[in-house]
Amino acid sequence: MDHTPSSVRVNRDPAMTDVARLAGVSHQTVSRVLNEHPNVREQTRLRVRAAIEQLGYRPNRAARALATGRSQLIGVVAQNSTLFGPSSLLAAFELAAAAQGFVVSVRRVRVLDRGSIAAAVEHHREQRVAGIVVIAPTAAAAEALGEVPTEVPLVAVDGDPERDATLVTVDQEAGARLATRHLLDAGHRTVWHVSGPANWFDAAGRVRGWRRALEEAGAEVPPVNAADWSAASGYRAGLMLARMPEVTAVFAANDHLALGILRAMFEHGRSVPGDVSVVGFDDVPEAPFFIPPLTTVRPDFDSVAAEALSVLLSVISGEVAGSTRRVITPTLVERDSVAAPAG
Repeated sequence: MDHTPSSVRVNRDPAMTDVARLAGVSHQTVSRVLNEHPNVREQTRLRVRAAIEQLGYRPNRAARALATGRSQLIGVVAQNSTLFGPSSLLAAFELAAAAQGFVVSVRRVRVLDRGSIAAAVEHHREQRVAGIVVIAPTAAAAEALGEVPTEVPLVAVDGDPERDATLVTVDQEAGARLATRHLLDAGHRTVWHVSGPANWFDAAGRVRGWRRALEEAGAEVPPVNAADWSAASGYRAGLMLARMPEVTAVFAANDHLALGILRAMFEHGRSVPGDVSVVGFDDVPEAPFFIPPLTTVRPDFDSVAAEALSVLLSVISGEVAGSTRRVITPTLVERDSVAAPAG
């Protein structure tokens, strides 16, 4: 039997006003509960949550954004790159936005510098987008965001974790610590690191996490082997590491670097994981098919994209004032590229 009061029984999808009527509160209070605003009494919060559950209400964020008079178009600024991380983030964001009724307009730039980002933002403003997401993984991109007009609803993804800005990012340090601790727990005395480019926040965060894990364990901290994100760069670093018998464990800053390292170890007759254990980062779709299948860190790009959209729509609707940040914790995916050191 339907016990929903006749005053809120509807022949359509329930709206926020229906929730407010059932809970006996204003629609502003419902909005505060949905956005986890701290200034709501716990009893009121529970009453609103019960009404949401009873009605099966689902927030229509697209409609809330449109109430501001803006379009259903969201602008994205991204570097013209085929790198797995940024490309995966962009694809995940487009899917998340489509599910909420938005269309994504992507402005790709050759380099993420001040001039390119300013031009891309202005392009999106001329299109009267509802808001803008900038995938900003480098120092130059983060600096450029500081000059974007403050009235533009904007969220940075993978930006500077130290900057006072609205940001959604992966906890790179936590992921690197997971990888390094996993190798140490397997019995390795220390872990060598092949890093990404120093001007990328992802790479810098992974270096910090790797170093911190070693220091916490009282292990020796070897010199960083700087590289770019490519398998070829990983291969070159791996050729050097393969000639060093003291190297028994390597944490690569991404899976493509790890792939190059695996090739170099094979060519020098050092088996993985029999002689050298290797852990990557990103969990690319091919990682389970490496030889051996690669242990790696999964950033969960779908969650990053969903959070980026959620924060952007909250900024658009005025529910978030000032800077805010959401940090996604990655997970370790264990496969067959890690073992105890030989002997």
